Amino acid sequence: MDIVFIEDLRIDTVIGIYDWERRVRQTLSFDIEMAFDNTRPAATDDIADTLNYKDVSKRLIDYVGASSFGLVETLAERCVAIIREEFGVSWVRLKLSKPGAVRGSKAVGVRIERGQRPD
Repeated sequence: MDIVFIEDLRIDTVIGIYDWERRVRQTLSFDIEMAFDNTRPAATDDIADTLNYKDVSKRLIDYVGASSFGLVETLAERCVAIIREEFGVSWVRLKLSKPGAVRGSKAVGVRIERGQRPD
């Protein structure tokens, strides 16, 4: 199995359940791993044959930046659904971090894995 990844994609959005969180934009960090067979793009050297991480990143930046969820769990599920449905990815692992949300920690968040992990 080949993995296409995006590491530490930072996106500002409204996220959280507290009143003060609903009035400010916070920066979230995304680490994403996506299963993709890279043999064809490696053979053709053509970006059209790839899982284009720039396109995935731009789509998530647009979506997350315009969103306003209470829970990181909800946002993570929606982002994984976009990746799987719009980019035809069969397996995704996404880590969504909320830096500085808990005093004394670097970040908190969720890590979810959806789809059938190919061999």
